[in-house]
Amino acid sequence: MIVDRKLKPSDLEGRIRQLWALSAGKIRSIRDHYPAKAGAPVFTAAGKYTTRGWTEWTQGFQFGSSILQFEAETDAEFLEYGRKNTLENMAPHLTHTGVHDHGFNNVSTYGSLLRLMEEGKIPFNEWERQFYILALKVSSSVQARRWTEIKGGGYIYSFNGPHSLFVDTLRSCRALALGYQLGHSLKGENDQDISLLGRILDHAKATAEFSVFYGEGRDAYDVPGRTAHECIFNVKDGNFRCVNTQQGYSGFSTWTRGLAWAMLGFSELLEFLATVPDRDLEALGNRGQIEASWLKAARAVCDFYIQNTPADGIPYWDTGAPGLARLDHYLEKASDPFNEFEPVDSSAAAIAAQGLLRLGKYLDNQEYFQAGLSVAKHLFDDPYISRAPEHQGLILHSIYHRPMAWDHVPEGSAIPRGESSMWGDYHARELALYLQRMILKEPYYTFFLSKEAYE
Repeated sequence: MIVDRKLKPSDLEGRIRQLWALSAGKIRSIRDHYPAKAGAPVFTAAGKYTTRGWTEWTQGFQFGSSILQFEAETDAEFLEYGRKNTLENMAPHLTHTGVHDHGFNNVSTYGSLLRLMEEGKIPFNEWERQFYILALKVSSSVQARRWTEIKGGGYIYSFNGPHSLFVDTLRSCRALALGYQLGHSLKGENDQDISLLGRILDHAKATAEFSVFYGEGRDAYDVPGRTAHECIFNVKDGNFRCVNTQQGYSGFSTWTRGLAWAMLGFSELLEFLATVPDRDLEALGNRGQIEASWLKAARAVCDFYIQNTPADGIPYWDTGAPGLARLDHYLEKASDPFNEFEPVDSSAAAIAAQGLLRLGKYLDNQEYFQAGLSVAKHLFDDPYISRAPEHQGLILHSIYHRPMAWDHVPEGSAIPRGESSMWGDYHARELALYLQRMILKEPYYTFFLSKEAYE
């Protein structure tokens, strides 16, 4: 991709204002017209949100988007919608033992509402505050309980079962981080205290070691910075067996949304690690070694993204997708969602941009930070911003599951295009809020709480 080294956050102010103006209408349209009994909205088909039964991982993005909208524009209508539906609809997600998505569903709702209260952006109410705290404690333990032991550690296993480590789950560690900050721990057999912080460290270690490649001769496809969507383990002896994918082209190519989850996941965890007191790490590992491992992974995946994404910073859905060979010099040009061979995935860009910005901020590295700004600049403009009021999506040209052919293909096209996803729209809003707070010189936006809030 081409990095605009002169771009400033304030240069995107107009595009961010436009995004929030469009976003308000999209949220209202889903609120007023989406059939709630159908289940959580997942992605659009012909411009209308629909559901897709696989796992219930997107409802937190639905109501969390309304909470972000309130924070951006202080319109109480959106706070009320997000808060009311968190209360009425999110409880099953707190105790959902079958998914690896607690950081998506519950941090985006209960977590955001608690953060807003702690920041003084919504009125303080002790009972309401304790309700959010209890919800996050429950969520953190339920997520941490979904655990597979391997040699030297363990990981939160995916909905596929105990053998399966997903790269996506790194960002779900946010649920454990909040539980830890709030003084909680998971209780096991014989009242064993299981450290939530320890499980974060072990899961991130496994992801860095097995899901991320470093060009160190691991296999014939060991390209520095590429990621595997899924890693398979023998649950009897804890040995790693092979890489795999569910939504990418192959285990030996890079599904770009999985890459983006690693970019944002490691960058956020580095920010979180900086808030952890030394005393809490004494029995769990060396801070320097932990930080070095996470930094190595974060740099690798962000470098890979910059090197393997088209000029405008919006990637195709998989770097090994076979049709890319028919797109002449595609990395030297802006992405083309209207080509006839392979779809782009704008949702990967929405996630990746925030990862680049956060890593750049953490390292005071302009290359990463400017790359994140460059992605946001193009994502918040045509052909990716959804201007048509009848289209319920906010960011166009998102892909869910290309191998299973779940995504809507419009008439006359050979590939899916023109649609949105709940996670893509949510992360575009989160990206816009991140930059808006920077432009307005507000406190730096993080998912975790300030030290004053939990000490």
